Amino acid sequence: MNLHEYQGKAILKQFGVAVPHGQVAENPSTAVQAARQIQDKTGVKAWAVKAQIHAGGRGKGGGVKIAKSFAEVEEYAKQILGMNLVTHQTGPEGKVVNKLLVEQSIYYPNEDGKVNVAEYYMSVLLNRDTGRNIIMYSPKGGMDIETVAAETPEFIFKEEIDPKVGLQGFQARRIAFNLGLSGKAFKEMIKFVIALYNAYEGSDASLFEINPVFKTSDDLILAADAKVKLDDNALFRHKDYITLRDITEEDPAEVEASKFDLNFVKLDGNVGCMVNGAGLAMATMDIIKLSGGEPANFLDVGGTANAQTVEAGFRIILKDPRVKAILINIFGGIVRGDRVAQGVVDAYRAVGDIKIPVIVRLQGTNAEVGKRLLDASGLKVQSAITLQEAANLVKKAVEA
Repeated sequence: MNLHEYQGKAILKQFGVAVPHGQVAENPSTAVQAARQIQDKTGVKAWAVKAQIHAGGRGKGGGVKIAKSFAEVEEYAKQILGMNLVTHQTGPEGKVVNKLLVEQSIYYPNEDGKVNVAEYYMSVLLNRDTGRNIIMYSPKGGMDIETVAAETPEFIFKEEIDPKVGLQGFQARRIAFNLGLSGKAFKEMIKFVIALYNAYEGSDASLFEINPVFKTSDDLILAADAKVKLDDNALFRHKDYITLRDITEEDPAEVEASKFDLNFVKLDGNVGCMVNGAGLAMATMDIIKLSGGEPANFLDVGGTANAQTVEAGFRIILKDPRVKAILINIFGGIVRGDRVAQGVVDAYRAVGDIKIPVIVRLQGTNAEVGKRLLDASGLKVQSAITLQEAANLVKKAVEA
């Protein structure tokens, strides 16, 4: 589950990670009110007005502005709220901005009147090759980390964490050293790294990305931004995090699928697919491509497919106007083929007026019984037993 920046920072703060003073706002007047309250706490006379969407690159798209007066806070809030913000991560369709984060400016001078700041990159995530968490970091923060990795890979560092002992003090010190810090900033970075890793583990996150990690003129270390993904499978341990979900930032079809516990990801193709099991779903998408089509979605109904879930899958797939055919590929292991077939028949009749070809391939327990049920239903359902039969039917449907 993706979080907004302000939500991620709230979690970071709970674990002792230093973040700039900020408040969320949903209209220009509350944005100005937030700026006044931040000034009362910090004394700053400049604020960052930041669009809150589930995407990076907001600054380049015009979604982050630095205001130097309350009038500018109000003006920028009016500009950003309601705008369709397009970044390299949103795609050309963009995302509508419904909330702002108003934060203190962190480009303030030190006691000598000089602005001496620095930006770093840091993320915590799972290295799937080793099964261990890693802290990836770079002194080249505030930039696209992909560009840094491609052009100057020597500036990308990784610290792998042994799960038996967790993050060690010497590792946190090595990170601060590799970032070129010394004195107060060195000590502050050590505290920052330890708190960040504790936040990652304590919240059952799958990603914490801080870009930039910011060194202020007085050598404080702050999380100036926060991209946070929580592990959906661990939300049962964090009931309070469930309320942080913002379905307006998600694809409507994926939101609807989640209501039926369907694993659904929308793609850009022309053949909808419904499968039980993630591995079989990947193989099914390969079949579709080899047959000349393109998968329109990934849809795994799991091992408990029934008429209700099949009907829900039908309705979700049919909402995509680009879909020219639907391929249902079921292996009868735990779930029996005849029950799936009956579910397809019931769902087909419930949905009604399906004008595109529906191809059902059953294999495994009671597959032949299921095929006979489909053939005798009188519905326009094409049944298959082998992968090749299914592939041929998909090819015919796509070329029609």
